[in-house]
Amino acid sequence: MFKYALQRTAYMILVLFIITLICFVLIRMLPLPALGPEDPHAQVIEMRREAMGYNEPYLVQFWIFLKNIFTKWDWGLSEKLYIGQDVWQIFLNKLPATMVVNLYSIIWTIPIGIALGVFAALKKNTWIDYTISTLTMVVISVPSFVYAFLVQYIFCFKLRWFPFVMKGGTDWFSWDMFVSMVPAILSLSFGVIAGFTRTTRAELTEVLTSEFMLLARTKGLTKAQATVRHALRNCFVVVVPGIFGEFIGILGGSLIIEGIFAIPGVGGLTLNAINGLDYNIFMLSTVFYTAIGLAAGLVVDISYGFIDPRIRVGSKK
Repeated sequence: MFKYALQRTAYMILVLFIITLICFVLIRMLPLPALGPEDPHAQVIEMRREAMGYNEPYLVQFWIFLKNIFTKWDWGLSEKLYIGQDVWQIFLNKLPATMVVNLYSIIWTIPIGIALGVFAALKKNTWIDYTISTLTMVVISVPSFVYAFLVQYIFCFKLRWFPFVMKGGTDWFSWDMFVSMVPAILSLSFGVIAGFTRTTRAELTEVLTSEFMLLARTKGLTKAQATVRHALRNCFVVVVPGIFGEFIGILGGSLIIEGIFAIPGVGGLTLNAINGLDYNIFMLSTVFYTAIGLAAGLVVDISYGFIDPRIRVGSKK
């Protein structure tokens, strides 16, 4: 497993490097945003561009970019949105909002999704199973921003239970802040619940029809005992890695949901950087989202070996 983890980590770093290089070249091919003579930071930004090698070939620019990151953790300065400010500090200031909203969403959606999946599997081929499975497929098929508009219309406009946008400030765990986050949390939750419901139902249904479950019943275990002691444990071999992946993904957030509910997180920052042609912020966001996606996949793959001993034994053969 250790050798496998090292190989997967090396592949992840290689893929991250290749994607970063491609994105860097594509971004540097775009025309630079103009700087007005009245801008007090124009001279500083021009000096930074010269130091970053903007007049050099792309590979030389990329080498300077990597050298600044690894030696000084310098991602550059914002040139449009937060003129003259350090990109990394801007990003760190936006990260807590994204993490808190996604953390609230995951805390309650994962248990609900697993519970619905277990319930549907135990009621297989009944109207309960058909109803849950149909609703799950419908929810998965609908984009998250559609739920965002429905939540805003029903709970914010009609019922007036929650505000339309997230409250300002940094009191992330206050009651008023939580209430203002509820619409965004609900919008993010539907897809997660449906995903875990479908996965849990599919895995548990397969396990319940396995031969070892019949053997457990013939040895005197009740259906509930056999399900809890054996079926759920085998089912969670697939479910638990998905939970790990979701917790890694709380850093990523949702670009569209954050924009709809005015969440001051990394998603909104990325959209603003695209619209405002702030290339340094967009480059940092691109590397960040790529790293989060790769890290989530790595954690899921490695966690299989720790959860299921059979995988560890098989890897040694």
